[in-house]
Amino acid sequence: MSKSLVAYFSATGTTAKVAAKLAGIVSADLYEIKPAQPYTDADLNWGNKNSRSSVEMSDKTSRPAIVGQVKGLEQYDTVFVGFPIWWYVAPTLINTFLEAHNLEGKKVALFATSGGSGMGNTVSGLKGSCTGTIVEAKRFSANATEKELKSWAEKVLK
Repeated sequence: MSKSLVAYFSATGTTAKVAAKLAGIVSADLYEIKPAQPYTDADLNWGNKNSRSSVEMSDKTSRPAIVGQVKGLEQYDTVFVGFPIWWYVAPTLINTFLEAHNLEGKKVALFATSGGSGMGNTVSGLKGSCTGTIVEAKRFSANATEKELKSWAEKVLK
């Protein structure tokens, strides 16, 4: 029997809500990807090129530290990885998460939340960090419906 995990990073709570909804729909375990140093409002100030997020995103080799690791990863066949879109890509914290976990032999489905930005170069930016097979990637609004999430998840789990 196939078992799924929904792992997510949420800076403001938006991705957390979508991740929880998705986990409920696919009966998956839920895991929060936590930065070792939580992001403050000042860190997330996109208009300040010296803000933490701006500095991290301008350096593609940046790998912000995370707290903990998924325990029992071997039990999952599919791992959904969720995050907000920052500058048309995933935060580099997601690279940290992917590089810290061996996902070889697993299906990896990426989902992002954004008010308007698309996925941009997200998949190509994460491919080198992911040992699993990225099978799907989709952006959702903060108000993603169960129907939208279920339709997408069914494609992933086929």
